[in-house]
Amino acid sequence: MSYKVFDKYAEKYDSWYSRNKVIAENEVLALKKLRLKGLGLEVGVGTGFFSSKLSVNLGLDPALRMLKIAKNRGIDVIGGVGEHIPFRDEVFDYVLLVVTLCFVKDPRAVVDESARVVRKGGRLIACIVPRDSAWGKYYMGKNSVFYRIAKFYSLGEALELVSYRFKVKRCVSTLSFGPQDEPFIEEPIEKCVPYGFVCIEALK
Repeated sequence: MSYKVFDKYAEKYDSWYSRNKVIAENEVLALKKLRLKGLGLEVGVGTGFFSSKLSVNLGLDPALRMLKIAKNRGIDVIGGVGEHIPFRDEVFDYVLLVVTLCFVKDPRAVVDESARVVRKGGRLIACIVPRDSAWGKYYMGKNSVFYRIAKFYSLGEALELVSYRFKVKRCVSTLSFGPQDEPFIEEPIEKCVPYGFVCIEALK
């Protein structure tokens, strides 16, 4: 199961953010453009990097070593999987999935569960590295312990997956430059284009 890889290499995973500060900052800027408010849950919170930058209330993940790092970042954490979210119906204002769908066993079940725990009018924010982006092709070609177990989706496939239970409102996209280019901080755009990091905002 994929979470065992994250459990084993939690520190290695987390070091990516410090080694790729400009990339990570662009991804945070894209998420901040979505102005998350209210009670939120990040499913697949990992080490809590994004939740800590966005003041997300709660994080869910099956990898306990990852959760320890997230807890040290001030996140309230709980062990569990996105296919069976351990909360009652319609309790959250939003659910956040940052590069989570590509690592779960049943992405449709995760979308189902997200719809169940989000209140009416609430939001799902699903961020992906599109398979049809320069970054997706780059990661798929790397012999990494993490990317080897990932299933990358095209932007169209991700939009279709989210639309199964939510109504897509917009996308926020960033990383217009490629993995071989010199990285720079850029303003994310509100458009569904296969850049290196795309966040889909959808309403219940």
